[in-house]
Amino acid sequence: MTATHTRPTDTTKQEWAAGLTAFAAVMLFLVGLLGIFRGIMAVAEDDIFVTTRNYAFAFDLTSWGWIHLSLGVLAVIVSIGLLKVSMWARVSGVAIAGLVIIANFLSLPYYPVWSVVMIALSGFVIWALCVIQRDNLFNLSEAE
Repeated sequence: MTATHTRPTDTTKQEWAAGLTAFAAVMLFLVGLLGIFRGIMAVAEDDIFVTTRNYAFAFDLTSWGWIHLSLGVLAVIVSIGLLKVSMWARVSGVAIAGLVIIANFLSLPYYPVWSVVMIALSGFVIWALCVIQRDNLFNLSEAE
């Protein structure tokens, strides 16, 4: 005997939830990818970064590079989990985006415009992941 799998009918709330989850996944992927590139530039000690003196949160440029590189890799991994609409990915996505905001705030004097853009993107990710209600989610990989 063959079992047929029926998917619940899509409602407007489910479509919004799927759209916001996909938005958050793509934005977190972009935040992670850009963080990886920024980390590689800082580890290679690129001349694009500004050096400031007497900054309270002064780290070596290489240290900032490794911080941004590791947060970027984690963000890319979590964004893949968001496409599966798993709860661990939502919680981790908010946490990673929060850490990205903190890291970019602390590295603001080194690359100010880029840091502000990353803070804004991460804020959108946190917003999108927090407004979705748990009972409105369905797996994006099964959506047609």
